[in-house]
Amino acid sequence: MKHFIIFLFVFVTIISCKTKNVTSTNSNSNSVKGDTVTIANKDLEYEVTIIDPGFTSWLNSRAYQRGYHSEFYLENKNRWYVSEWNRRVLQPQRYDPNLYEMQINYDPSIHYGYEVNYLIYNYMIYFQNTYKQNLYGIVPPR
Repeated sequence: MKHFIIFLFVFVTIISCKTKNVTSTNSNSNSVKGDTVTIANKDLEYEVTIIDPGFTSWLNSRAYQRGYHSEFYLENKNRWYVSEWNRRVLQPQRYDPNLYEMQINYDPSIHYGYEVNYLIYNYMIYFQNTYKQNLYGIVPPR
């Protein structure tokens, strides 16, 4: 009976959870589900998924608007941020493996477009400010 009550509680909790779906009308397939941001481009066969509590609301309220930074600026910053991120993933004894769970497959020779670079850059800023990390240089306080 005890197991049945626990199972029923978990089942009701899962059923009662509902996320808000927002679909963008961009040439890329973008969707936001709660705190999950996914960007997919079928032409280049890549997909970016950002899952972090609070990122979507931070992006909508505190990030610089699209177009504030040039694509060139975002690409250069992402190169440094992703390089340092991947270096930390490979050193779980030194850096918290709960923060740096998996590598980011970001190839600087591929043109990902403004939207992908914008979201990666802003996630890196959000990550550094939220988790008190410094991946590279001065982190804009937002």
